[in-house]
Amino acid sequence: MTAKIAVLTISDRAARGEYADKSGPAMEEWLRWAITSPIEILRQITPDGRAEVAQALRDLADVQGCDLILASGGTGPAPRDQTPEAMADVVERDFPGFGELMRAVSLREVPTAILSRQGAGTRGKCLIITLPGKPSAIATCLNAVFPAVPYCLDLMGAGRIDTDPARCKAFRPG
Repeated sequence: MTAKIAVLTISDRAARGEYADKSGPAMEEWLRWAITSPIEILRQITPDGRAEVAQALRDLADVQGCDLILASGGTGPAPRDQTPEAMADVVERDFPGFGELMRAVSLREVPTAILSRQGAGTRGKCLIITLPGKPSAIATCLNAVFPAVPYCLDLMGAGRIDTDPARCKAFRPG
């Protein structure tokens, strides 16, 4: 079964076409670099804001049937950064360890990582992970948390993802 993965960029400027989306391509490039199994990637851009982000996440999980959503942007302290609030409206279960680990590894690179509010949660059989908007921070965060993602999807009954162990050693108990 081919896993369906959504790459969601959350940005007012990118949604209006005023800014070239850099985080969407960065997420897709990382996924294609790390994953060896067949995947289908859907790319989407949505403006910042609680209602807009929540609607995009619901659509990708419920209507599009995504197994995994990577959402980049809207996790900072600016007034329009409402991705965590949208996540709270959408997810059924919160997995705070994702955000804790992403902030911890990001703090090694930049002291402002403590301002980021990224995290993860599930909606049905879909795992949603929110990431920072900066492409280099996306790679840092995915390198840290993705080893747990394939097994998480297995436990949820979602599509299977296999990774290249030389790039991302996914953990699955023996």
